Amino acid sequence: MEKYEMEKCRITPDWDPWDAWYTRSEKGKYELTSVELTVTNLCNLRCEHCAVGEQLVEKDGIPIPIDFILNRLDEIETLQTISITGGEPILSPKVVKETIIPLLKYAKSRGIYTQINSNLTLPLSRYEDWIEDVDVLHISYNYRHAEDFYRMAFGNFRKEVSFEVAKSLFERMKENARTLSKAGIFVSAESFLSPFTAPYIVDMHQTIQEMGCKRHEVHPLYPSDFAKGMSLLTLQEYREAIIHLLDHRHPDLWILLGTLPFFPCSNQDEDLTLWKRIFVDESNVTARQDPDGRNRLNVNVFTGDVVVTDFGDIPVLGNIYKDSLTEVFERWLAHPVAHKYHCYCQQARCTGPNILVAQTYYPDWVFKERKALITLD
Repeated sequence: MEKYEMEKCRITPDWDPWDAWYTRSEKGKYELTSVELTVTNLCNLRCEHCAVGEQLVEKDGIPIPIDFILNRLDEIETLQTISITGGEPILSPKVVKETIIPLLKYAKSRGIYTQINSNLTLPLSRYEDWIEDVDVLHISYNYRHAEDFYRMAFGNFRKEVSFEVAKSLFERMKENARTLSKAGIFVSAESFLSPFTAPYIVDMHQTIQEMGCKRHEVHPLYPSDFAKGMSLLTLQEYREAIIHLLDHRHPDLWILLGTLPFFPCSNQDEDLTLWKRIFVDESNVTARQDPDGRNRLNVNVFTGDVVVTDFGDIPVLGNIYKDSLTEVFERWLAHPVAHKYHCYCQQARCTGPNILVAQTYYPDWVFKERKALITLD
């Protein structure tokens, strides 16, 4: 075996290679196992909830040569996953040919898992020649019908877009998801919970199941960029929405609760009950321990800047022109913000909060001084 070769297991509720829990619990420390690459700032939508919307442009800059990026990735012996994001990564055929396909081939040669984030509204032919090399095709789904999509997806668009065009894109997204799912592609649909989506989350869950998706991801609305002005759920409302979804979910559709805003060190019994239900009582339900800043960094392929996440407010940590990614990751682990939020409770299977979630919902909590009040068998 080559020094980088890894055995690649099937992604299931028992094995989510993006989850920071595995390395932290097995190694006793965080390691850089995941890199997210922002490969474009172009997008054909301007969603009202977009957490990177202010970075979107009409024309991309000149990217760093892909061979240089691959050499930087090759330095990371612990690398297990690569995520490809934007913007809409598939919008530019040049980006697909010169950046995405080489990244996928590289990952395949190393046995590395890959995810690409796409709105899936482009013609199916734009995906067919290379999508089989992607482990997870991640889409967003926050709509009841085409009217919702029209309002939400073009909420910040500067050009006039007709409802007929929006409806066509909406139907294409759903049909593409069905077709690719039938072809064996792992399609994972993410919904954010907000005052608008929470009442309809079960309906969205049903549609996601009908599209053939393998997984339904549920996250908070991240108050970043375009989404900064949107209303957030209270913790009580969020808890009620999750419980409602669990009570009415499709049993064969994996639910992944990302950046869950509840913790086993809570003094509220309903939080502890929910934590136990998610981790012990339910099948096909998981809560991913936050990868951002625990086992993942984001790289901008135009500037080379390295940050904790593509939608956070932590200043740039380094640049791949002068820093190796492992050096940047060690620098981050020594950062005061990392020290503030990198708590860990083995007995409760918790690695602490997402930074944005903590700042939004728990500004007064000192997480590292708290202890889990529940033990999972």
